[in-house]
Amino acid sequence: QVQLVESGGGLVQPGGSLRLSCVASGSIFRMYRMGWYRKAPGKERELVAVINSDSITNYADSVKGRFTISRDNAKNTGYLQMNSLKPEDTAVYYCYANIRLQFWSHNSEYWGQGTQVTVSS
Repeated sequence: QVQLVESGGGLVQPGGSLRLSCVASGSIFRMYRMGWYRKAPGKERELVAVINSDSITNYADSVKGRFTISRDNAKNTGYLQMNSLKPEDTAVYYCYANIRLQFWSHNSEYWGQGTQVTVSS
């Protein structure tokens, strides 16, 4: 069974930085598109960033120039580097990944459990 495990969240002051990690554990043939969503209280879920298997990236306008998504295919790991954090970035951040378990199987989407990011002085 594949699990996505996130880490790196926490409390940071405005202007600070955090780096989130998302590791896919278990036996995997290939990980395709992966990305990060966030959900703040009283707000809609927002797609923050996405990266495909060719490392082509896309970002929400609200984080462009401040966040960087990357991946290490050898480690089945994705990262979200968050700089110049603002209080409005406070949310639970979830990673997801489109994964094929065996070369003959179809792709499925997997989600992490979420990690809290709080930006506050």
